[in-house]
Amino acid sequence: MPKQERAEETRRRILEAAQETFASQGYQATSVAEICQRAGVTKGAFFYHFPTKHALFFALLEDWLSQLDQYLNPDRYLGNNVAQSLYAMADLLKAGLTQGRDYLPMFLEFWLQAARDPVVWQATIEPYRRYRAFFANLYLQGMNEGSLCTADPSLAAVAMVSLALGLLLQGLMDHESVNWEEAAPAAFRWVLSLMAPDPATTP
Repeated sequence: MPKQERAEETRRRILEAAQETFASQGYQATSVAEICQRAGVTKGAFFYHFPTKHALFFALLEDWLSQLDQYLNPDRYLGNNVAQSLYAMADLLKAGLTQGRDYLPMFLEFWLQAARDPVVWQATIEPYRRYRAFFANLYLQGMNEGSLCTADPSLAAVAMVSLALGLLLQGLMDHESVNWEEAAPAAFRWVLSLMAPDPATTP
């Protein structure tokens, strides 16, 4: 195996081991030695890729945020108008629920660390602010084109982001009580129907 591929494989194993260990026993209780043992690497290999345990935690956080971007960014689902684009986004919730269960323990660990560390808090909260700004601009565009009803774009953005993330969190934490893969997209579409009541704007 070429040197670069071996390095990438080692880094991947460290990240996977850290995610499993942080999720099972928490960030504070996990040592670098435990991560190395689980990953099957030396401490030298660990510190080659990550100067500190904190840097490793941030790498996992960035990976989680990239997953969030993938499932909540509507750029991939643009329709003929803003309303159609938002309706198409509902299917992202189903994909996020299907693939997000492995991330739930780390999701909770990120929030726990964010409550203790202002740097982690800033990194964790930033995407929510970014999504709210994006949806506020998108809603304003929908109002201007006539596909969405008149409302405060900032409040509409708060509602959409909160609903999407709340449905994802419920579905991941309580997946046995409701068929969330069906209920979450349906609930999102129902709220959208209040914002775009004209059937002609739906797909």
